[in-house]
Amino acid sequence: MTNKFLLLSAALLLLLPAHAQGPVQKEGTTLKEAYKDKFLIGTALDRWVISGRDSLSLALVKQQFNAISPGNDMKWERIHPKPGVYNFEPADRYVEFGEENGMNILCHVLIWHSQTPAWVFQDASGGPASRDTLLRRMKDHIFTIMGRYGDRIDFWDVVNEALNDDGTIRDNNWSGIIGKDYVEKAFGFARDAAPDAYLIYNDYSLANPKKRDGAVRLIKDLQSKGIRVDAIGMQGHYSLDDPSLDDLEASINAFASLGVEVLITELDISVLPSPWNYRGADIRTNFELREKLNPYKDSLPDSMQVRLADRYADLFDVFVRHSDQIGRVTFWGVTDRGSWKNNFPVRGRTDYPLLFDRNHRPKPAYDAVIRVAGGTE
Repeated sequence: MTNKFLLLSAALLLLLPAHAQGPVQKEGTTLKEAYKDKFLIGTALDRWVISGRDSLSLALVKQQFNAISPGNDMKWERIHPKPGVYNFEPADRYVEFGEENGMNILCHVLIWHSQTPAWVFQDASGGPASRDTLLRRMKDHIFTIMGRYGDRIDFWDVVNEALNDDGTIRDNNWSGIIGKDYVEKAFGFARDAAPDAYLIYNDYSLANPKKRDGAVRLIKDLQSKGIRVDAIGMQGHYSLDDPSLDDLEASINAFASLGVEVLITELDISVLPSPWNYRGADIRTNFELREKLNPYKDSLPDSMQVRLADRYADLFDVFVRHSDQIGRVTFWGVTDRGSWKNNFPVRGRTDYPLLFDRNHRPKPAYDAVIRVAGGTE
């Protein structure tokens, strides 16, 4: 870090609340070291990082994290773009990178309504495929991916974002053609393909009480049918004031009570105004860029650095208290420059949601997260 950044961090530290403060970080302490006795610390990788073209981010990944997620390279549109055609090369490089660096590896994602090619849901004439056809395609996709990577992958996101905010099953191509039991079918195929695999249901806004209740109903229904789900992934696309810590904690307890592990996935904290109070993470959503929605185009003010550090400290306080229920916390990206939040839900904005800035330097939020771990003296 530059001297200027060290001075900024020290100045901001004086403004942080007591639980975010602590002794000066020991030289050499990293995220994965600070939390090694609590849970895995992960990040999402894109092709620029894996290829080494973003060498500074690559160095941060190796230094700071012990678990990885693929940003896009294992989604259906990338890995299975045409009938009978699989593009394994990017996913192979991703898995090899994780193996070479001793990291826990996630497949994200087998079944999702977004980023799935239209042909998957169509018959030969372009109309809707039949239930049997779509089930066959689902099974073939799951068996092919899991058959190729097997136990080289530690975690599998089987189904992503199947629920509406009110907790009901989302209307999408999967549920519209197969029926609302498509989640059951996907987990069943995944278990048949790899009986010992660690299988996850992943979704956003799971701190929302109605959506929490819907997720509980979904997992209980699967369990009642003898279908094992190993974990619930709670996507952490949060803001400075949402969700409430009480709601977050209630969801962690509710899911853990089902006998599944809780994972905090896709963690980032937007510091920007939310258009029309939008709180979700549906990638189809996009709002028009307006000046008042992009207030920090050039830099993040010190006061906002403090708020971001405080928010991260509050969240990690909760995660540490529940470390016996949480297996992994994964950030959705490495640095602010590469974050999807720069374009979601408003394209062209400048957001600051992660622990490392656009110059690959740790922010005050990084120091706050390290201190919460209690790994400094």
